[in-house]
Amino acid sequence: MRVGILHHPKIPDSLTLAREIGDWLRARKVGVWSGSSWEPERIQRQLPNLDVLVALGGDGTLLRTARVAASYEVPILGINLGRLGFLAEVSVDEWEMRLAQMLRRDYRIESRLMLMVETWRDSQMIEQRYEALNDVVVSRGSLARVVRISTEVDSAYVTTYVADGLIVSTATGSTAYALAAGGPILPPELRNILLLPIAPHLSLARPLVLDRGAVVTMHVRTDHAAILTVDGQFLIDLQDGDRVVVTSSPHLARFIRFHEPSHFYRTLMERLQWSA
Repeated sequence: MRVGILHHPKIPDSLTLAREIGDWLRARKVGVWSGSSWEPERIQRQLPNLDVLVALGGDGTLLRTARVAASYEVPILGINLGRLGFLAEVSVDEWEMRLAQMLRRDYRIESRLMLMVETWRDSQMIEQRYEALNDVVVSRGSLARVVRISTEVDSAYVTTYVADGLIVSTATGSTAYALAAGGPILPPELRNILLLPIAPHLSLARPLVLDRGAVVTMHVRTDHAAILTVDGQFLIDLQDGDRVVVTSSPHLARFIRFHEPSHFYRTLMERLQWSA
C-alpha cells in the first residue's frame, strides 16, 4: 500500500501530525508521499501511484481532496482537525488504531455523488467545468436584493425563483448550506439532487428532490451583481442572462469508513448537538 498524506497549510498542528503519521507508516514499510491539500496539481501528479489519501483538516480539506481524487478513484481517510467534521471518519486521538485497521484493509468504501457545473454566457462557456461534493449555489452579490432564477429540469420549465439564491445540493451537501436554509437531511450515499431556494419571496419555497440523472438549468435574471459558488470555495461573477447548468458528475467521491452506515445518524446528532 502506498499512502498520500495531505496537511492543511494554515493549521500548524496538521503538518506536525502529517510528519508523525508519515514516520509511523514508514516504520511499517508503507510507501509515503506527503503534500499540502491546497496544491491540487501537485496532488494529481501523484494520484496514479497512490492507493489511499489521508487528509488532515476539517470539511473544507476533505471537499478539496474529494474533487482532486474522485476521477482517480482513490479513497480518502479524513482525520478531523476542524470544528464539525461531518466528512471526517477519525478523531486525532484514535489515528494509530484506525491506520492500523486501514493497513489490514478492514474497512468499507462509502461512495458519494458529486455534481458537475458549467457556466454559459450566450453560447460560450465562460468558466472551466467544476465538480462539487457539497453544492452549487447561485445567489445575489453584495447588495441585499433578490435575484430571479428561471429554472428548468431536463429542459422542462419548473418555476422562477425570486430569492436570495438557489442551492443545488448532493446528499453530502444536505448537512451544509442546504441544512441552514431549511432543507431536509439526506442519507449520504443517496444519489439524488436537492433543489432548495434561499429566503424565497412570493415564489416556490419547498425543496425539490430530483433524480440523480436530472439536468438543472438556471437562467439568471438580475439588474445587479450575482455570483456562483462551488462548494463555497470557488466564486464566479454572473451577469443578467447567464446560464448555469448542473448535472451529476461521472465521478464519485470515495471515503474509507470503519463504522456501519447507520453510524451517520449518531454522528449527525453529535455534530449538531441535537442528542438528549
